[in-house]
Amino acid sequence: MIMRTLAFAVCATFAAAAVQAGPTGPDIDKVNGSIRVDEGQAAGDLETVNGSILLRTHARADSADTVNGSIEMDDDTELKSAETVNGAISLGQRARVRDSVESVNGSISLDRGADVGGKVSNVNGRIRIDAARVGGSIETVAGDIEVASGSRVEGGILVEKPSGWSWGKQKNPRIVIGPDAVVQGRLVFHRDVDLFVSSSAKIGAIEGATPTMFSGATP
Repeated sequence: MIMRTLAFAVCATFAAAAVQAGPTGPDIDKVNGSIRVDEGQAAGDLETVNGSILLRTHARADSADTVNGSIEMDDDTELKSAETVNGAISLGQRARVRDSVESVNGSISLDRGADVGGKVSNVNGRIRIDAARVGGSIETVAGDIEVASGSRVEGGILVEKPSGWSWGKQKNPRIVIGPDAVVQGRLVFHRDVDLFVSSSAKIGAIEGATPTMFSGATP
């Protein structure tokens, strides 16, 4: 199971916004509203339903969790973890997530110098890392993956087989390992994929796919 379901208990007495003290800064909970941590500010756990979460430059917080909303980290920001259902997650330059980055039905992008200590995973949506580091694995079911030039993935890549019913032929995920990229560990594919690997990339053992090698910036 790639993803663990995010669930927020919403009861009749749940306030539109609740703030309480946390170890890093104030915890913020919302329903039907977005959360913003301003430049240079600190917060605790951030949770919202039907809203996005934004960290401005040099802001930091503990966890960021949302349902039906995106998580956006500007340059030089920091989180412990980032999780969303039905939303994208983006890390700016040198942004850091100490644990995992997980999305259901949303893209994930890491800009230059971004760092994730754990895994990066989703079910649907493109995953792209650009001269960034992922300390764990990259995992998906139906998303494309691009490990762009100069990036490093230390826990391998896993593409799982879709579960449940599907109608018609599904598009193969497109997996690209770019120039001078490094993928340590195994690259495991439990479904058909289109795999492209740069001749200058360094990767681990491949299971379940045959790579197409390319030279130059892109296949």
